[in-house]
Amino acid sequence: MILSWLIENVLWIGLLLLASSALSGRRALAGVGWILFGIHWLKQPAHYLAIGDQFNVVLTLVVALFSLRLGWLILFRGCRSRSCDWAGSAVAIGGFAYFPFAELAPLRGWLVGGTAELTLRLLNLFGVPASSGGGSVITLYGHSVEVVLACTAIESMALFAGVVLSVRAPPKRKVAALLASVPVIYGLNLFRNIFVVVAYGGEWFGFESFYLAHHVIAKVGSAVALFAIAYIVFLLLPELLDMIDGLASDIRRGGGEPA
Repeated sequence: MILSWLIENVLWIGLLLLASSALSGRRALAGVGWILFGIHWLKQPAHYLAIGDQFNVVLTLVVALFSLRLGWLILFRGCRSRSCDWAGSAVAIGGFAYFPFAELAPLRGWLVGGTAELTLRLLNLFGVPASSGGGSVITLYGHSVEVVLACTAIESMALFAGVVLSVRAPPKRKVAALLASVPVIYGLNLFRNIFVVVAYGGEWFGFESFYLAHHVIAKVGSAVALFAIAYIVFLLLPELLDMIDGLASDIRRGGGEPA
């Protein structure tokens, strides 16, 4: 029973250990936390295989191997670099910003429902005769689009919050970087949702309107926007580049320099 509980809660235990390490400075806790975080991601490919999502199969395996590698470096190779410490703190902050919404239905429903309502209000504000189709569904000209967790941009916001808040830098620059990323991402995502609803409802691209609007144009636009936001964040916080470069060096060398 204890083993099954540990397996079921491996994600939360891993994040708690990473957070505890960041607060206490005990790197061994981070090592174990990374291992457990990696085990969580090793559990995910089966789900994506079942739904035929090959991209996420590869992505989750890469994240799992990365996490296990860092855990091994910390526990068995004595990685004591600031970059390793930063990575653990970033994952702890980002994880606690994202996974409660992903794993807990009430929080997920609140975020998804709020995003759907804001999207609908903006559509109506711009004179688009969209209406609620019930729940988080938005309907326009007989075509319905359901807002899901991925439509809230919570993953990207949590990622930027984690890497920004965990870096050692003057508070003013950290706040500036946070404001240049998290609220901007959410705002742009609302307009992304609006574009998908209008393009699909108006059949801008014919029979393939939803696919082209959502899976092609919106994804490319999101990638370009995130790249631009990341560039601004790096300008505000050049310390992030040092951390990323140091972490890459730790992984290549198989260990880090003492802090």
